[in-house]
Amino acid sequence: MLKVGQSAQIARRYTQEDLRAFTSLSGGESESVPEPLLAALFSYLLGVELPGSGTNYLKQDLQFHAAARLNTVLTAQVTITKLRPEKHLVDLCASCTTPEGTVICEGRSLVKAKDVHGAFCELT
Repeated sequence: MLKVGQSAQIARRYTQEDLRAFTSLSGGESESVPEPLLAALFSYLLGVELPGSGTNYLKQDLQFHAAARLNTVLTAQVTITKLRPEKHLVDLCASCTTPEGTVICEGRSLVKAKDVHGAFCELT
């Protein structure tokens, strides 16, 4: 059962090979990890970990504060901040940081999930 304060995270290191593969698909050039690859970490967490299978992504708002260097372990995390069971909605905060604590990006996600039970809850 989902609950406010519940979180999930993933650590990932992007390499030059990852960047080449992304560039071959997008046509863009970059010396740091492209923002869409960082956003993909949140997509993974929401669709596989929390809330998990059957989740529909409705909205994502990310602010990017720093460039993510290649070969740096990045940790992406999502945390449930609000549950709206009457509409099957889950609000989450999202962040991606380096081992030194540098915030690469942060923001919010809104998803529709199938297992939202209980009364209205909000993390303050």
